[in-house]
Amino acid sequence: MTPVDSASLLIEGPWQHRFVTANGARFHVALAGPQDAPLVLLLHGVPQLWWAWRHQLPVLAAAGYRVAAMDLRGTGGSDKPPQGYDVPTLAADAAGVVRSLGAGSAVVVGAGTGGDVAWATAAYHPDVVRALGVLGAPHPLDALSLPRPTPGPAASAVLAFAQLPSLPERAMTQGDLVDHMLAHWGGVPGLPGRDAVATYRRAARVPFAAHSQLEQVRWLVRSTPRPDGRRFRAALRAARPVPVLQVHGLRDGLRPASGAALQPGTARVARPYRFELLHRAGHYPTDQAPELVGELLVDWLAEVDAVSP
Repeated sequence: MTPVDSASLLIEGPWQHRFVTANGARFHVALAGPQDAPLVLLLHGVPQLWWAWRHQLPVLAAAGYRVAAMDLRGTGGSDKPPQGYDVPTLAADAAGVVRSLGAGSAVVVGAGTGGDVAWATAAYHPDVVRALGVLGAPHPLDALSLPRPTPGPAASAVLAFAQLPSLPERAMTQGDLVDHMLAHWGGVPGLPGRDAVATYRRAARVPFAAHSQLEQVRWLVRSTPRPDGRRFRAALRAARPVPVLQVHGLRDGLRPASGAALQPGTARVARPYRFELLHRAGHYPTDQAPELVGELLVDWLAEVDAVSP
């Protein structure tokens, strides 16, 4: 199948495309909103790209925020180096992008694996994170605790397949692995729609993008027993509290909603804390419930501004 030029993913809309350098790499961001407004940084999940936030970008900009949806390392128009797909490095990327955009701090909002990066950014770079929003991403310490809910058989099979060498990359670029991720992890039949699925499939065919995204997923699984995983958990345990909005889809196929809210051991990192359960959404709420996600973010951001202008 013909590779895709990343330039074709700079889709036009009520935003501007920019490239910034951070943490030794170049990153693409889609920007909207007033230049001097408070910054909101949006982090997508796998197998998405910045475009996953296309519905929320103009809504947040209209509410008076400067909004930046970035392509994470290895995705879309951002650099795709051979290494650096561990969550601490991705968190350093996000913090660096905030500074490269000229902001001292930002509200960081992440979805799916981007939510894991958001939690880590708050832990590793507390001076950069004013508040934290996470969609479809329980706190990583809670996600590893026992007992914990497990994905269904189909979602688990996709996650297990992603751990194999080489085959998943071919399945993303030449087969239907992207479709299976969106369907079985997403948990909502028919959502996202065909146009969105086609866009995410194109993004996976940018050279090296499939491998880069799979490496993110692999690190989250494989690091658990290793020293880097233990250091990651230690940093999360030492995090200082920030305002947190956690949004979870009831029909999430990858990270079941039961037990998704913060557990007592991690609740101290979120002050104040707000949890919202979306009954008709799954693992990809920015696509599956776009209007509701936009409304929730605007409402919560007003709460954050009220307590920490």
